[in-house]
Amino acid sequence: MRTPPAVEDLLRTLAPQVLGTLVRRHGAFDACEDAVQEALLAAAVQWPGEGVPESPRGWLLTVATRRLTDQWRSERARRDREAAVFAREPDEPGPDENGPRYPWGDDPLKGQARPAPRSGDRPGDRDDTLTLLFLCCHPALSPSSQVALTLRAVGELTTAQIARAFLVPEATMAQRVSRAKAKIKSAGARFVPPPPDERDARLRAVLHVLYLVFNEGYTASSGPDLQRTDLTAEAIRLARGLHGLLPDDGEAAGLLALMLLTDARRPARTGHGGLLIPLTEQDRTLWRRDAIEEGTALITDALTWSPPGPYQVQAAIAAVHAEAARPEDTDWPQILALYRLLAHLSPNPMVTLNEAVALAMASGPSAGLDLLRTLDGDDRVAGHHRLAAVRAHLLEMAGDTDGARDAYQEAARRTTSLPEQRYLESRAFRLNGENA
Repeated sequence: MRTPPAVEDLLRTLAPQVLGTLVRRHGAFDACEDAVQEALLAAAVQWPGEGVPESPRGWLLTVATRRLTDQWRSERARRDREAAVFAREPDEPGPDENGPRYPWGDDPLKGQARPAPRSGDRPGDRDDTLTLLFLCCHPALSPSSQVALTLRAVGELTTAQIARAFLVPEATMAQRVSRAKAKIKSAGARFVPPPPDERDARLRAVLHVLYLVFNEGYTASSGPDLQRTDLTAEAIRLARGLHGLLPDDGEAAGLLALMLLTDARRPARTGHGGLLIPLTEQDRTLWRRDAIEEGTALITDALTWSPPGPYQVQAAIAAVHAEAARPEDTDWPQILALYRLLAHLSPNPMVTLNEAVALAMASGPSAGLDLLRTLDGDDRVAGHHRLAAVRAHLLEMAGDTDGARDAYQEAARRTTSLPEQRYLESRAFRLNGENA
């Protein structure tokens, strides 16, 4: 039986809150995650027929705690049986005299059937999602592990779903998630907000992980599909939740606005057979106005009270594009100024690539090509298909048909995305036809 969408959405929203509460109370990440999964399954079965309880979060927390208690009781009983066996064999080494070891402290059942609730910690009183995000983005983890663990623990995606999204075997992704949890444990991470001197850096890591998830969904780095709407939707959901938890953080607002404004163009990005349609050729009547209005309002408001950060500037660029009813109405000088500000705030070769396009549109293709040449010796981007693709576009603007064709073909060879490869090959083929 399929869970109704409204119940499914509620469960996805509550799951990280319940998991965060359990991990904060008991610490054992894996055990808590298993208990939450069982509680979610029970809710998915019961709620559609019996109705959603008055306190759905409290219901899930109660059921998950019971599952956790049962799991630890079973573990303790197993160890008691082992101890009894070893007691009959005095020559054999016995179990740890202190009983089972729990990763984050003493036996939680010692002296009580279940942990007593803490003051001010009743269901609904506290949302631990942000602390859970901080934990998943611990600096001991690589960016890929941060992404995987965030999607698993906070996004509630299954290991199989994450593996499919990133085109790796399920077993590989399962190992990545397991290693991430083990690394957090070995690093001595505790389920508490980071200290004040680490908070900004950790929050930037959280924002970066959500940005990576969105980008992978919007333009898949490899495989047969240009975009994966499950990942973009999940990134937007998590960014919306983060903005709700941190309404006074300008970059959290900027990231959500950027996602909304970018995703608004998704219906116009592909044509027949999934062929990529570049921004300048898209049917703008297909852009989603509701997402554009929400994103524009968010970034307009944030820039009135927050110093501009990289995500806010990118959202502002997306808003300028969204304001243009036709490609020729685009305010390229304003976009160029924003990219130069972004290059000052967050210098990296991908920003320079986009700045070169804006410069070409504002001042002519020769100026853009000159800026592009500064990246030829940059190892971070020299072999990337995007550099060849942008060069091809600017050479085509400049009227260098042969150079543009060669650059399009080079970009097509370098990309691992089949839709992008087909698009680049089609551009090269069209230029061949013009030369015939």
